[in-house]
Amino acid sequence: MQNIVIDQSIEDLIKEALEENNATLVAHYYVSADLQTLAEKTGGKVSDSLEMARFGQNSNAETIVVAGVKFMGETAKILSPEKRVLVLDEQATCSLDLSCPIKEFSEFCDQNPDHVVVVYANTSAEVKARADWVVTSGSALKVVEKLHNEGKKVLWAPDKHLGHYVQSMTGVEMLMWDGACVVHEGFKAEGIERLMEIHPEAGVLVHPESPKEVIALADVVGSTTQLIDAVSSRPENTFIVATDNGIFHKMKEVAPHKKLIEAPTMGEGADCESCAHCEWMAMNSLEKCLDTLNTGNNEILIDNNVISRAKHSIQRLLDFTK
Repeated sequence: MQNIVIDQSIEDLIKEALEENNATLVAHYYVSADLQTLAEKTGGKVSDSLEMARFGQNSNAETIVVAGVKFMGETAKILSPEKRVLVLDEQATCSLDLSCPIKEFSEFCDQNPDHVVVVYANTSAEVKARADWVVTSGSALKVVEKLHNEGKKVLWAPDKHLGHYVQSMTGVEMLMWDGACVVHEGFKAEGIERLMEIHPEAGVLVHPESPKEVIALADVVGSTTQLIDAVSSRPENTFIVATDNGIFHKMKEVAPHKKLIEAPTMGEGADCESCAHCEWMAMNSLEKCLDTLNTGNNEILIDNNVISRAKHSIQRLLDFTK
Protein backbone atom coordinates (compact mmCIF):
# COMPACT_ATOMS: atom_id res chain seq x y z
CA MET A 1 0.00 0.00 0.00
CA GLN A 2 1.40 3.36 -1.02
CA ASN A 3 2.19 5.79 1.77
CA ILE A 4 0.47 9.14 1.46
CA VAL A 5 2.56 12.11 2.59
CA ILE A 6 0.60 15.16 3.64
CA ASP A 7 2.56 18.41 3.68
CA GLN A 8 1.84 20.46 6.76
CA SER A 9 1.28 24.17 6.35
CA ILE A 10 3.71 26.52 8.06
CA GLU A 11 0.86 27.65 10.30
CA ASP A 12 0.34 24.08 11.50
CA LEU A 13 4.07 23.65 12.10
CA ILE A 14 4.18 26.86 14.16
CA LYS A 15 1.15 25.77 16.14
CA GLU A 16 2.86 22.46 16.97
CA ALA A 17 6.08 24.25 17.90
CA LEU A 18 4.18 26.63 20.18
CA GLU A 19 2.59 23.68 21.97
CA GLU A 20 5.89 21.79 22.25
CA ASN A 21 7.59 24.86 23.75
CA ASN A 22 4.66 25.81 26.00
CA ALA A 23 4.79 29.14 24.19
CA THR A 24 2.36 31.91 23.35
CA LEU A 25 2.57 34.18 20.30
CA VAL A 26 1.87 37.88 20.75
CA ALA A 27 1.77 40.18 17.73
CA HIS A 28 1.65 43.92 17.25
CA TYR A 29 -0.99 45.58 15.09
CA TYR A 30 1.72 46.63 12.62
CA VAL A 31 3.05 43.18 11.67
CA SER A 32 1.67 41.20 8.74
CA ALA A 33 -1.92 39.97 8.70
CA ASP A 34 -0.85 36.30 8.66
CA LEU A 35 1.07 36.71 11.93
CA GLN A 36 -1.81 38.58 13.55
CA THR A 37 -4.26 35.89 12.46
CA LEU A 38 -2.01 33.08 13.68
CA ALA A 39 -1.51 34.74 17.08
CA GLU A 40 -5.24 34.84 17.67
CA LYS A 41 -5.89 31.36 16.26
CA THR A 42 -3.34 29.86 18.65
CA GLY A 43 -4.71 31.64 21.73
CA GLY A 44 -2.22 34.47 21.68
CA LYS A 45 -2.83 38.20 21.45
CA VAL A 46 -2.79 41.04 18.92
CA SER A 47 -2.42 44.41 20.62
CA ASP A 48 -0.14 47.35 21.35
CA SER A 49 3.29 46.81 22.89
CA LEU A 50 2.43 47.09 26.57
CA GLU A 51 -0.66 44.90 26.33
CA MET A 52 1.41 42.29 24.47
CA ALA A 53 3.78 42.18 27.43
CA ARG A 54 0.94 42.04 29.98
CA PHE A 55 -0.74 39.21 28.10
CA GLY A 56 2.49 37.22 28.15
CA GLN A 57 2.93 37.95 31.84
CA ASN A 58 -0.56 36.70 32.68
CA SER A 59 -0.40 33.60 30.47
CA ASN A 60 0.62 30.14 31.64
CA ALA A 61 3.18 29.95 28.85
CA GLU A 62 6.84 29.46 29.75
CA THR A 63 7.95 31.12 26.49
CA ILE A 64 6.66 34.38 24.97
CA VAL A 65 7.21 34.78 21.22
CA VAL A 66 7.00 38.43 20.20
CA ALA A 67 6.12 39.41 16.63
CA GLY A 68 7.11 43.04 16.62
CA VAL A 69 10.37 44.88 17.27
CA LYS A 70 13.12 44.47 19.83
CA PHE A 71 11.91 46.92 22.46
CA MET A 72 8.61 45.02 22.57
CA GLY A 73 10.48 41.83 23.37
CA GLU A 74 12.40 43.70 26.08
CA THR A 75 9.17 45.00 27.61
CA ALA A 76 7.82 41.45 27.71
CA LYS A 77 11.02 40.26 29.41
CA ILE A 78 10.87 43.10 31.96
CA LEU A 79 7.36 42.07 33.02
CA SER A 80 8.17 38.33 32.87
CA PRO A 81 11.83 37.96 33.84
CA GLU A 82 11.33 34.30 34.74
CA LYS A 83 10.09 33.44 31.25
CA ARG A 84 11.97 32.91 28.01
CA VAL A 85 11.20 35.70 25.54
CA LEU A 86 11.97 35.31 21.84
CA VAL A 87 11.70 37.86 19.02
CA LEU A 88 11.48 36.86 15.37
CA ASP A 89 14.42 38.97 14.21
CA GLU A 90 16.90 40.55 16.63
CA GLN A 91 17.73 43.18 13.99
CA ALA A 92 14.14 44.47 13.97
CA THR A 93 14.45 47.70 15.91
CA CYS A 94 12.72 51.10 16.08
CA SER A 95 13.82 54.58 15.02
CA LEU A 96 12.64 55.98 18.37
CA ASP A 97 14.72 53.44 20.27
CA LEU A 98 17.75 54.15 18.07
CA SER A 99 17.35 57.91 18.52
CA CYS A 100 17.68 57.67 22.31
CA PRO A 101 20.97 55.95 23.29
CA ILE A 102 21.28 55.38 27.01
CA LYS A 103 24.60 57.22 27.55
CA GLU A 104 23.45 60.50 26.00
CA PHE A 105 20.01 60.19 27.55
CA SER A 106 21.42 59.62 31.03
CA GLU A 107 23.60 62.72 30.67
CA PHE A 108 20.53 64.73 29.63
CA CYS A 109 18.65 63.50 32.70
CA ASP A 110 21.61 64.23 35.00
CA GLN A 111 21.74 67.80 33.67
CA ASN A 112 18.09 68.32 34.64
CA PRO A 113 17.65 66.66 38.04
CA ASP A 114 14.60 68.79 38.94
CA HIS A 115 12.51 67.17 36.18
CA VAL A 116 10.48 63.96 36.37
CA VAL A 117 11.71 61.63 33.60
CA VAL A 118 8.86 60.29 31.47
CA VAL A 119 9.69 58.00 28.55
CA TYR A 120 7.53 56.51 25.84
CA ALA A 121 7.27 52.73 25.63
CA ASN A 122 9.23 52.79 22.34
CA THR A 123 12.59 52.80 24.14
CA SER A 124 15.26 50.36 25.26
CA ALA A 125 15.19 48.55 28.58
CA GLU A 126 18.10 50.72 29.75
CA VAL A 127 16.22 53.94 29.00
CA LYS A 128 13.13 52.62 30.77
CA ALA A 129 15.35 51.81 33.75
CA ARG A 130 16.60 55.42 33.83
CA ALA A 131 13.05 56.81 33.77
CA ASP A 132 10.62 57.63 36.56
CA TRP A 133 7.61 56.76 34.40
CA VAL A 134 7.03 54.71 31.24
CA VAL A 135 3.93 55.72 29.26
CA THR A 136 2.07 54.66 26.13
CA SER A 137 0.53 56.96 23.54
CA GLY A 138 -2.86 56.17 25.07
CA SER A 139 -1.83 57.01 28.64
CA ALA A 140 0.67 59.85 28.18
CA LEU A 141 -1.86 62.67 28.52
CA LYS A 142 -3.29 61.41 31.81
CA VAL A 143 0.11 60.73 33.35
CA VAL A 144 1.51 64.13 32.39
CA GLU A 145 -1.67 65.85 33.62
CA LYS A 146 -1.19 64.09 36.97
CA LEU A 147 2.40 65.31 37.20
CA HIS A 148 1.32 68.83 36.19
CA ASN A 149 -1.30 68.87 38.95
CA GLU A 150 1.45 67.92 41.39
CA GLY A 151 3.54 70.88 40.23
CA LYS A 152 6.18 68.72 38.56
CA LYS A 153 8.33 69.59 35.56
CA VAL A 154 8.69 66.88 32.94
CA LEU A 155 11.63 65.62 30.91
CA TRP A 156 10.15 63.77 27.93
CA ALA A 157 11.66 61.25 25.52
CA PRO A 158 12.01 60.19 22.82
CA ASP A 159 9.21 61.17 20.37
CA LYS A 160 9.11 64.95 19.99
CA HIS A 161 5.81 64.93 18.08
CA LEU A 162 3.99 62.97 20.76
CA GLY A 163 5.70 65.17 23.34
CA HIS A 164 4.57 68.39 21.65
CA TYR A 165 1.03 67.00 21.38
CA VAL A 166 0.97 66.19 25.10
CA GLN A 167 2.44 69.60 25.92
CA SER A 168 -0.14 71.40 23.78
CA MET A 169 -2.99 69.53 25.49
CA THR A 170 -1.74 69.92 29.07
CA GLY A 171 0.31 73.13 29.18
CA VAL A 172 3.01 71.30 31.14
CA GLU A 173 6.56 72.58 31.07
CA MET A 174 8.48 69.86 29.25
CA LEU A 175 12.07 69.38 28.20
CA MET A 176 11.94 67.49 24.92
CA TRP A 177 14.29 64.86 23.54
CA ASP A 178 14.71 65.16 19.76
CA GLY A 179 13.44 61.84 18.40
CA ALA A 180 10.80 60.84 15.87
CA CYS A 181 9.19 57.78 14.27
CA VAL A 182 10.27 57.44 10.65
CA VAL A 183 6.80 56.26 9.62
CA HIS A 184 4.62 58.80 11.40
CA GLU A 185 6.92 61.74 10.74
CA GLY A 186 6.45 61.07 7.03
CA PHE A 187 2.77 62.00 6.91
CA LYS A 188 2.15 65.31 5.14
CA ALA A 189 -0.67 67.72 5.92
CA GLU A 190 -1.07 68.83 2.31
CA GLY A 191 -1.56 65.27 1.13
CA ILE A 192 -4.21 64.64 3.75
CA GLU A 193 -5.95 67.92 2.91
CA ARG A 194 -6.15 66.80 -0.70
CA LEU A 195 -7.78 63.52 0.35
CA MET A 196 -10.18 65.45 2.57
CA GLU A 197 -11.29 67.46 -0.46
CA ILE A 198 -11.88 64.26 -2.44
CA HIS A 199 -13.60 62.56 0.52
CA PRO A 200 -15.31 65.33 2.54
CA GLU A 201 -17.40 62.73 4.35
CA ALA A 202 -14.35 60.94 5.76
CA GLY A 203 -13.20 60.95 9.36
CA VAL A 204 -9.48 61.60 9.84
CA LEU A 205 -7.66 59.31 12.29
CA VAL A 206 -4.13 60.28 13.33
CA HIS A 207 -1.54 58.78 15.64
CA PRO A 208 0.04 61.41 17.94
CA GLU A 209 3.54 60.54 16.75
CA SER A 210 2.64 62.54 13.62
CA PRO A 211 3.70 66.17 13.01
CA LYS A 212 1.51 68.87 14.56
CA GLU A 213 0.23 70.01 11.14
CA VAL A 214 -1.17 66.51 10.60
CA ILE A 215 -2.58 66.27 14.11
CA ALA A 216 -4.41 69.56 13.54
CA LEU A 217 -6.47 67.91 10.77
CA ALA A 218 -7.61 64.95 12.88
CA ASP A 219 -11.08 64.05 14.08
CA VAL A 220 -9.45 61.51 16.40
CA VAL A 221 -5.89 61.56 17.76
CA GLY A 222 -5.05 58.34 19.51
CA SER A 223 -3.05 55.18 20.06
CA THR A 224 -3.34 52.14 17.81
CA THR A 225 -6.06 50.68 20.02
CA GLN A 226 -7.93 53.99 20.18
CA LEU A 227 -7.86 54.37 16.39
CA ILE A 228 -9.18 50.83 15.91
CA ASP A 229 -11.98 51.55 18.36
CA ALA A 230 -12.80 54.78 16.50
CA VAL A 231 -13.31 52.93 13.21
CA SER A 232 -15.91 50.66 14.78
CA SER A 233 -17.62 53.22 17.01
CA ARG A 234 -17.74 56.43 14.97
CA PRO A 235 -20.59 57.06 12.50
CA GLU A 236 -18.46 57.81 9.43
CA ASN A 237 -18.31 55.11 6.75
CA THR A 238 -14.98 56.35 5.33
CA PHE A 239 -11.75 57.08 7.19
CA ILE A 240 -8.42 58.59 6.24
CA VAL A 241 -5.89 56.83 8.47
CA ALA A 242 -2.50 58.30 9.36
CA THR A 243 -0.56 55.49 11.00
CA ASP A 244 1.32 52.37 9.92
CA ASN A 245 -0.80 50.51 7.37
CA GLY A 246 -0.40 47.23 9.26
CA ILE A 247 -3.30 48.47 11.39
CA PHE A 248 -5.70 48.06 8.46
CA HIS A 249 -5.97 44.31 9.05
CA LYS A 250 -7.55 44.76 12.48
CA MET A 251 -9.60 47.76 11.36
CA LYS A 252 -11.12 45.71 8.54
CA GLU A 253 -11.93 42.95 11.02
CA VAL A 254 -13.82 45.25 13.39
CA ALA A 255 -15.51 47.30 10.66
CA PRO A 256 -15.58 45.29 7.41
CA HIS A 257 -18.21 47.51 5.78
CA LYS A 258 -16.19 50.72 6.16
CA LYS A 259 -13.78 52.26 3.64
CA LEU A 260 -10.22 52.89 4.80
CA ILE A 261 -7.86 55.24 2.97
CA GLU A 262 -4.15 55.48 3.68
CA ALA A 263 -2.90 58.93 4.47
CA PRO A 264 -0.08 59.76 2.02
CA THR A 265 3.51 60.36 3.07
CA MET A 266 4.83 61.86 -0.14
CA GLY A 267 3.39 65.37 0.01
CA GLU A 268 1.33 67.26 -2.55
CA GLY A 269 -0.27 65.01 -5.15
CA ALA A 270 0.71 61.81 -3.40
CA ASP A 271 -1.58 58.85 -3.79
CA CYS A 272 0.52 55.99 -2.45
CA GLU A 273 -1.19 52.79 -1.45
CA SER A 274 1.36 51.22 0.87
CA CYS A 275 4.11 53.68 1.71
CA ALA A 276 3.44 53.99 5.45
CA HIS A 277 4.87 50.78 6.86
CA CYS A 278 7.73 50.27 9.30
CA GLU A 279 10.62 48.46 7.62
CA TRP A 280 11.51 46.75 10.90
CA MET A 281 7.97 45.48 11.47
CA ALA A 282 8.15 44.08 7.94
CA MET A 283 11.12 41.92 8.98
CA ASN A 284 8.72 39.65 10.91
CA SER A 285 7.41 36.60 9.04
CA LEU A 286 5.89 33.16 9.56
CA GLU A 287 9.14 31.55 8.42
CA LYS A 288 11.16 33.44 11.05
CA CYS A 289 8.57 32.58 13.69
CA LEU A 290 8.99 28.87 12.99
CA ASP A 291 12.79 29.12 12.89
CA THR A 292 12.91 31.00 16.20
CA LEU A 293 10.74 28.39 17.90
CA ASN A 294 12.80 25.50 16.50
CA THR A 295 16.20 26.99 17.29
CA GLY A 296 15.59 29.21 20.31
CA ASN A 297 17.44 31.99 18.51
CA ASN A 298 16.83 35.69 19.19
CA GLU A 299 16.24 35.31 22.92
CA ILE A 300 15.95 38.57 24.85
CA LEU A 301 18.45 38.75 27.72
CA ILE A 302 18.56 41.76 30.08
CA ASP A 303 20.65 42.45 33.17
CA ASN A 304 18.62 41.78 36.32
CA ASN A 305 19.35 45.22 37.76
CA VAL A 306 18.04 46.85 34.58
CA ILE A 307 14.95 44.66 34.70
CA SER A 308 14.24 45.64 38.30
CA ARG A 309 14.52 49.39 37.67
CA ALA A 310 12.63 49.29 34.38
CA LYS A 311 9.83 47.21 35.89
CA HIS A 312 9.40 49.84 38.60
CA SER A 313 8.86 52.55 35.94
CA ILE A 314 6.38 50.40 34.04
CA GLN A 315 4.56 49.29 37.18
CA ARG A 316 3.89 52.92 38.05
CA LEU A 317 1.88 53.21 34.84
CA LEU A 318 0.09 49.91 35.37
CA ASP A 319 -0.92 50.91 38.90
CA PHE A 320 -2.03 54.35 37.72
CA THR A 321 -4.19 52.99 34.89
CA LYS A 322 -5.90 50.19 36.87
